[in-house]
Amino acid sequence: MLIDTHCHLDSSRFDADRDAVIKRALAADVRHIVIPAVNPDNFQAVADLADRVPGGAYALGIHPMCVPDASEADLELLDEALEARRDDTRLVAVGEIGLDFFIPELKTDHAVRKQEAFYLAQLRIARRHGLPVILHVRRSQDRILKYLRQQPGIEGVAHAFNGSMQQAHSFIDLGIKLGAGGAMTYERSRQIRRLGAQIPLSNWVLETDAPDIPPAWLSSKTDQPPRNEPAEVAGVARTLASLKNMALADVITQTGQNASRLFGLSSTTQ
Repeated sequence: MLIDTHCHLDSSRFDADRDAVIKRALAADVRHIVIPAVNPDNFQAVADLADRVPGGAYALGIHPMCVPDASEADLELLDEALEARRDDTRLVAVGEIGLDFFIPELKTDHAVRKQEAFYLAQLRIARRHGLPVILHVRRSQDRILKYLRQQPGIEGVAHAFNGSMQQAHSFIDLGIKLGAGGAMTYERSRQIRRLGAQIPLSNWVLETDAPDIPPAWLSSKTDQPPRNEPAEVAGVARTLASLKNMALADVITQTGQNASRLFGLSSTTQ
């Protein structure tokens, strides 16, 4: 089954037509949509949205881009929210968490130290609550791996993975799936397409990162930054099937099983 393992459906870019976006996803046979939070301010929003989306699920975490404005109290809020929702079957992960070494203001010594502290703290929180993680890995693969090795046994997804073959296998060895999304649909993205072709399908899950990382067929239609949406995960599946020279149905089945096992998702849309 088709599963979008990473979709910011609560984004304001969907405010005008969110119900239509959800309907298009259902029409594309998307059975589950995982909606990650970015800070405590949207914990309730993603939980409420997951509750009203057929097959909706959510994750709670503090995004590295939100870390500069975060405090220790926010980590406590995350821990408390996870505990309060421990019986909510739609809560499936801690995320989106990780490290971002691309944005200039996040690359200063102070910003990096704070990012790393929050990332490690959230790994420990995820381990304590027995939840997988959704990892933001932006030019930070080796540092992400360093802290994962310090917290063995945590499973999860390396969202929008675009590292080397060696780094990919290091994530896989630690129990982390690789997220295939819009970047893989561009012919110029040779590295991620090589990974898609060569790394076994058992290690992949599908995602959109909607409204961001639009696939190639959307970007070619407009001069303006296009808006991605969860229905496009079907096209990501087609791309991965083409790269692997596999039947589309097999790609959908295997990646769906990978995501279902990782996040505890049911085989039927709720």
